[in-house]
Amino acid sequence: MKKLLSLLFVLVMLAGCSGQKYDAGEVQIFLPGEYISDEVIRDFEKETNIKVSITTFDSNESMYTKLLGGTVYDIIIPSDYMIERLISEKMIQKIDKSKIPNMDQLYPQVLNMDFDPNNDYSVPYFWGNVGICYDSTLIDPNDVESQGWDVLRNTKYKGMIYMYDSIRDSFMMAEKALGYSMNTDNPDELNASYEWLIDIAKNMDPAYVTDEAIDGLANGEKAMGMMYSGDAAYINVENENMAYWAPAEGTNYFVDAMVIHKDAKNVENAYKFMNYIIDYDPQMENSVFVGYSSVNAQALKDLSSAGGEFEGIDAYIPRDMNANDEVFHNNEEVLKTISELWVKVKNTK
Repeated sequence: MKKLLSLLFVLVMLAGCSGQKYDAGEVQIFLPGEYISDEVIRDFEKETNIKVSITTFDSNESMYTKLLGGTVYDIIIPSDYMIERLISEKMIQKIDKSKIPNMDQLYPQVLNMDFDPNNDYSVPYFWGNVGICYDSTLIDPNDVESQGWDVLRNTKYKGMIYMYDSIRDSFMMAEKALGYSMNTDNPDELNASYEWLIDIAKNMDPAYVTDEAIDGLANGEKAMGMMYSGDAAYINVENENMAYWAPAEGTNYFVDAMVIHKDAKNVENAYKFMNYIIDYDPQMENSVFVGYSSVNAQALKDLSSAGGEFEGIDAYIPRDMNANDEVFHNNEEVLKTISELWVKVKNTK
């Protein structure tokens, strides 16, 4: 969920739709930029005669703000903690699973997550975890695997690291390095995590970036940084020297999922799209295009096996959750606190 939709992608998608007759209505989808293949959209439209209207957002928070303003979409694709919030605020409707038979094809590990234990409200779309992406010719793999998140404080690598400008995930790294829950609301633990991040700011000369880190690591501009597994898979495809490690002390394990707005106007078409997009062929195409792990069990296996697009790329299939891994839960008070602390971190020299 980390890249912005390019103008080229929009133009290609529109060009592919020319001449199509849509006599079965439409489905309006609100999702992160560059999170769906234009070919998948064209195939769905051709098969169903349903027009797909795409609107993109750049963060869960901006998406939420737009929904609060009264904008209605049929399908929304947020992250786990935001789905938890949308459920609690009754902004989305329950799923009729009888209308999504392809849920039987889903990889078991992406189902029944804490934010929606029975998948009553959400259908998985992509999944992954957060880890350390690094150049194995410049960063000692033994350091990464033995030190975990603390390798980002190893002064041997000063000036060689990216710090992803993500408030939640940056504090997650610190909290896991210190042995805390990434959902902690303990003021002492939040302050200790802040000091951990301050230490990096003072001693490691990090570059604070967002998606620039993807091309930066692929092109060798820096040698190491926190990275979402799907982006790390792309980086590894582009640069065979790159490796990926999810520290054993724990990380953010995430599932982005499809939900239906409570006031959706095209509910039946929404079900048709949701059922279609998790089928084998669309999952193969969509996962290759986006780079994130498929939620379809067979597609996941085929893409990562011998001859698959992501053969030999560890980041494509994140390790199974261990006892230290968690999903984010929504806590607005904590987010406000760490947002203020994060500004101080980035202003530290």
